[in-house]
Amino acid sequence: MKKLVFDYAMTLRFSAPVSDHRFQLRCVPATGPRQQVNDVNLRVTPQTEFETQHDAFDSIVITGFIPQPHTSFEYSVTGIVFVDNANIKPEMSKPLYRFDSALTRPGPTVETMIRRCAGTIAAAGRPLSVMERAEVAMHEVYAAFMYTPASTTIRTTAEQALRQGRGVCQDYAHVMLAVCRHLGLPSRYIAGLLGGEGATHAWVEIYDQGRWIGFDPTHDRLVNDDYITIAHGRDYRDCMLDIGIFSGANVTQQQWVNASVHEYRS
Repeated sequence: MKKLVFDYAMTLRFSAPVSDHRFQLRCVPATGPRQQVNDVNLRVTPQTEFETQHDAFDSIVITGFIPQPHTSFEYSVTGIVFVDNANIKPEMSKPLYRFDSALTRPGPTVETMIRRCAGTIAAAGRPLSVMERAEVAMHEVYAAFMYTPASTTIRTTAEQALRQGRGVCQDYAHVMLAVCRHLGLPSRYIAGLLGGEGATHAWVEIYDQGRWIGFDPTHDRLVNDDYITIAHGRDYRDCMLDIGIFSGANVTQQQWVNASVHEYRS
């Protein structure tokens, strides 16, 4: 178990004043089977009232409305999380995690990787466990990519990313999800925080013997106690950390994100 202190902040600057700004945030980690969250403090600027609820995947969702004109929108969330991967509590799965989602639907390139992974599994000479099959997929995804910031967008599919062989953590996760689901492994997308990244991170969880186990294809390793979960779902679209709509004329936006995670030491 580790006691982690986290600080996550986002700033959105507009080229001209905007108003009637409605926002939806998934920025607050929730207590769950592998983590306990304490002492959370969320600040939103411009200051406004907001509501807290849970979505269909049990992630925390913050919604609010800023009617007055403003040229920037900021939020920051801090807190303490106890993470214990050695003692993950049982959790129900959902059938939807077995099937393709909008960003993970395979095309020819992903289908080739699925066949390659299936061949590796069949050639093992013995039945492989769920964890071993997931590791085969993770290693294949890691080997197929070159980590390249700004090479994809939030709308890039697993097929598009794998075809070009370049992407970021979101793309690694989408391809692994596509492969694992077609290998018969229920799997879900995780958005969260990892020390040393400086921003949010994405990885995959595989359902095995009643528990969700984390795999990080970007780093080709199992998830450990350094990872904090914020949201989960079928793919990135279920875990968007901040979205919104506003009124404004010919407005452009610039976003800045910073995240830090470190182990608490008294």
